Amino acid sequence: MSFLKSLFLILGLIFGVFVSPAVAQSEPETLRPLINELAKGKYAETEQQIGALAATGDPAVAPALKALSEGDLFFRKSDGVVFIAEKQGNSYNLKDPLTLEAAGEAGRREVKKIKVNNKLRRVIRSALGSLTLMASDPNVRRLAAVAIFKAKDPEGIEALDVALAAEEDEGVRRVMEQARAAAVLNSDLDETQKLDAVATLSDMGNRDALSLLLSVRASSEGVVRSAASEAITKIEKSIATWDAAQNIWYGVSLGSVLLLAAIGLAITFGVMGVINMAHGEMVMIGAYTTFVVQDVIRTSMPGLFEYSLFIALPLAFLVAGLIGIAIERGVIRWLYGRPLETLLATWGISLILQQAVRSIFGPTNREVGNPDWMSGAFELGQMTITYNRMWIIVFALLVFAGLMLVLKKTPFGLYTRAVTQNRRMAASMGIRTPWIDALTFGLGSGIAGIAGVALSQIDNVSPNLGQGYIIDSFMVVVFGGVGNLWGTLVGAMTLGVVNKFLEPYAGAVLGKIFVLVFIILFIQKRPRGLFALKGRAVEA
Repeated sequence: MSFLKSLFLILGLIFGVFVSPAVAQSEPETLRPLINELAKGKYAETEQQIGALAATGDPAVAPALKALSEGDLFFRKSDGVVFIAEKQGNSYNLKDPLTLEAAGEAGRREVKKIKVNNKLRRVIRSALGSLTLMASDPNVRRLAAVAIFKAKDPEGIEALDVALAAEEDEGVRRVMEQARAAAVLNSDLDETQKLDAVATLSDMGNRDALSLLLSVRASSEGVVRSAASEAITKIEKSIATWDAAQNIWYGVSLGSVLLLAAIGLAITFGVMGVINMAHGEMVMIGAYTTFVVQDVIRTSMPGLFEYSLFIALPLAFLVAGLIGIAIERGVIRWLYGRPLETLLATWGISLILQQAVRSIFGPTNREVGNPDWMSGAFELGQMTITYNRMWIIVFALLVFAGLMLVLKKTPFGLYTRAVTQNRRMAASMGIRTPWIDALTFGLGSGIAGIAGVALSQIDNVSPNLGQGYIIDSFMVVVFGGVGNLWGTLVGAMTLGVVNKFLEPYAGAVLGKIFVLVFIILFIQKRPRGLFALKGRAVEA
C-alpha cells in the first residue's frame, strides 16, 4: 500500500470518526461531484479519489466503489457524469451510483468504462472495509470485522486500527481485535505484533482460531511457531471441555424427551404391572391433537398461534387420558395377572390406533409449527442451545414435579401408592382398586399425550411417532425402577447422557445396542432397578 493511499484512507477514516452523524450522512448532491471525479485522471488520481470518497464516511458511496471494483462503473463522454452500467445487447442500462435508480440507456459509444487494476481493487477493498467498519449499526461493523477475519487481509489492518480507536461496543471491539490478529498473522509485520496476535487468538479459543493457528504453526519459525503451538494446545483443551459440556447438554435434552415419554409408562407399569405396548400411540395422539389445534387456529384465529401449545396441552391430556381409560375398561381389566396377554392385546391396540390415524389424517407427516418463543438458538460459550430443546427440558421437569405433587399430596395419589404397594390390603381398606386402575391408566396415558405435544416440536408428526420411543421408555422404566418416578428421572437422564457420549464413537444404532446390553447386565445384579419400590406385595 502506497504512502499516498494510506494517508488518504487514514485521514478519511479519522474524519469519518469525528464528524457528527448529520455530517457523516451526506446529501447525494454533495457526494455526486466526488464520484464524478473518478472519471478523470489516471490510476494515481483514481486512487486519491477513492480515498476522498472513503473520507466521507458515508455508506452511500459503497455501491459506486463496488461497481468500480467489478468493472461496472462508466462515465458519459458528453458530460463526464458517472453511472453504474449493465450491458443490454448493444447498449447499456444506466443506474444512478448513489440512489441506484434507473437513469435511462446509453449506446456503447456514448459511455466509457473507468479502468481499474489489481492495486486499485485492493484500495477499494480497504475503502469498503473502512465504510462498513465505521457504520452506525453495530451488527454491520461486526460483520465487516468477521469478513476481514475470514479473509485474513493485511490491507484491512489500518482500517481496523482506526475503527478500534472509535469503537465503544465491547462485543464488536473484541471481534475487530480478532480480525486484526488474523490479518497481522498473514502479513509481514514484525515478530512482536505477531506474538500479540497469537495471544489474541489464543484467548479467542474456538475452532476458527485453532484452524488459523495451525496454518501459522506450519508456516512460521522460531518464537512465533512456539507460541502458536502453545496456543493450539490450550485451545484444544478448551474445545474438548466445551465438547463434553455440549454432549452433556444433548444428553440432558435427550433425557428430558425420554422422561416425558416414559413417565406415564412408569405409572401404569408400576401400579398395574401392565406391559402397555400402546403407550407410544398415546404420545402420537397428543402430537396429532397439537396438529389439529394449530390447524384450527391457523384457519380461524391466527392471532392465537403463539398460544397454540398452551391450548393443546390440556386437550391432549384429556383426549389421550379418555382413550387410556377406555382401553383399560374395555380390554386391560380382563387381563390382569397375565402380562404376556396384556402385551399382545396392547400391541394389537397400537396397530388399530395407528391405522385409525392413517385413515383420518393420512400416512404422510403433518406439519406442526414452532411458536416464536420456541424458535431459534443462542450461544453459551462454545455451546449452541436451541430454544425448543431448552423449553422441553423445563417442561419435562415441570411435568415431573406436578406428577410428584399429585402422587404425594392428593387423596388419589395416596390411593395409588397404596394399590401399588399392596393391592389386596388396599382393597380390604375400602379403596376401589378397579377405579384406581382405570384412573391411573388414564393419568399415564394423559401424560403421554402431553409428551406428544412437546415431541411435536422436535420430531415428525406421523402415525409411527410413538414407535420410536416405546422401547427406550421401557428401558428407562426398568433401569430406574418399576413404578418409581425418581428412578425414571435418573434413568432417563443417565441413558440420555450415556447415549450422546457413545454416539461419536460407536454411532447412534451401535450406541443404543451397547446401552441395551448394559441394562441387561445391570438388571441381572439389580432386578428391581436403581430405586426399587417398598411394600409387602412388591417385595413378595
